[in-house]
Amino acid sequence: MIARDSGTRPRTFVVLVEDVPGVLDRVASLFRRRAYNIESLTVGHTDRPGVSHITVVLNADDRVAALVEANLYKLVSVLEVRDVSNVPAVARDLALIKVRADHSTRSEVMQVAEVFRARVVDVSPEALIFEITGNEDKINSLVDVLRPFGILEMARTGIVAIARAAEPIPA
Repeated sequence: MIARDSGTRPRTFVVLVEDVPGVLDRVASLFRRRAYNIESLTVGHTDRPGVSHITVVLNADDRVAALVEANLYKLVSVLEVRDVSNVPAVARDLALIKVRADHSTRSEVMQVAEVFRARVVDVSPEALIFEITGNEDKINSLVDVLRPFGILEMARTGIVAIARAAEPIPA
């Protein structure tokens, strides 16, 4: 994790955008131009045709968070911006982790992963691939425990978030 200045904390923005070419570039460029470091960025379709869901996580204080929200609204293809940092929300990250696991260590590696509710999605004679979904801390903890066995490769999706309220959070 990046060291945080006083007053900064992780901020999670949910941005609904028109599903058109170049929209992700415009959103990412907004952060680049203002020298804001993106901790996590995910994009996917929504239940609404032609609308995509972007989740952006960055460390920011209240002033910067308000500026980010205001500047996102200035982008042409942006339909809605929600800072879900201060509301009940569900946020998850997904990781695929390939771990060295030969015949002698396979059962031990599987037991460790089971504690974290990671699921085996591939088995080969020398490695296992686990899938785990959860918050960043849970995934980081599993990585720390698996590291001594030998992590061969890892891919993470980044955080996806959605507010818990039954009604959409007003922008």
